[in-house]
Amino acid sequence: MTTQSAAIPAFKQASAGPALTASLLVTLIAAVTIAGAWFFQLVLEILPCPLCLEQRYAYYLAIPLGALTALATRNGAPRPLLLAGLAILALATLANAGLGTYHAGVEWGFWKGPTDCSGPVVNLGSAADLLSKLDTVKVVRCDEVQWRFLGLSLAGYNVLISLLMAAIAAWGLVRTTRRT
Repeated sequence: MTTQSAAIPAFKQASAGPALTASLLVTLIAAVTIAGAWFFQLVLEILPCPLCLEQRYAYYLAIPLGALTALATRNGAPRPLLLAGLAILALATLANAGLGTYHAGVEWGFWKGPTDCSGPVVNLGSAADLLSKLDTVKVVRCDEVQWRFLGLSLAGYNVLISLLMAAIAAWGLVRTTRRT
């Protein structure tokens, strides 16, 4: 009786090396980055704008998916499953780099951002509500940089970190594909 991995070469168990390394690195980088974002928000009180919050979604995906891909690698999962996990990690982080580039361009004034966080305030409600809202609402604009280091904003650093994670996931994908 033959096993599935012996009968179908595509389902041969992949070597743990590159897939494990890439998935663990992406998970670690994503976890450290999101912890840093929460540190900026909760400790330094640098509040995120709507685009900043959207850029966190890729990290919220990368942490569990990277951990699951690493776990699947350690448990000898079929190669197509590992390749799918690494491909999703690469695509999600690459898309996040694009979103970060868009956000950085809004901050630098290269193009207009979404009207909900970079346009004029249009609906203030009644005059009585306005005074109460002004005391409770802090509008964080997407086109105003709250923090820079070495000339880059947090959106700029998100681009670099996302590109790094995408490159690591792509490296793992290519190396896992090549292994026999």
